[in-house]
Amino acid sequence: MPRMKPEDVETFLQQPIVGVIATLRRDGMPYTVPVWWLWKDGEIWITGTYSRVWCKQLLQDGRASLCIESGAPLSGHVEFDGICTPFERPGFDIWPISRLLAEKYVGRGDPANAEAVDKFFANMQTEPRLLFRLAPQVTRAIDMRVYRGKRADREYQEGQRGE
Repeated sequence: MPRMKPEDVETFLQQPIVGVIATLRRDGMPYTVPVWWLWKDGEIWITGTYSRVWCKQLLQDGRASLCIESGAPLSGHVEFDGICTPFERPGFDIWPISRLLAEKYVGRGDPANAEAVDKFFANMQTEPRLLFRLAPQVTRAIDMRVYRGKRADREYQEGQRGE
């Protein structure tokens, strides 16, 4: 499959697209759930509450994968495999990153949504929250805008090697 160009990956990762995180159950079976995520300084930040199953699983075993997929105008998907590290209060101030997540998904870059962001963020602060930082060990970024089938994919990849 054709890889997404680095500048397109950066644009893609700024979009408020819901991702799906895969964590591991105690018996090793995967568990998936949609999550909000934030790409910041080459790492992914995800917020959750202590009562969520996936948060409990990450506290037991930090191995995870995050898949982010979107249609037009930037059709493709980016996947990260890595280890999630928990960041908890009071040792770590989770609120600045949590606020950025609320702005990304509730605010969506529209100043008209400022009041909704404030209300959502205020509610977040009443919950027993923590953050996880996923440090990518493996990244896959596929650009579906140029995918035209298996043969065309091979031709595209051969053309990329010549650049």
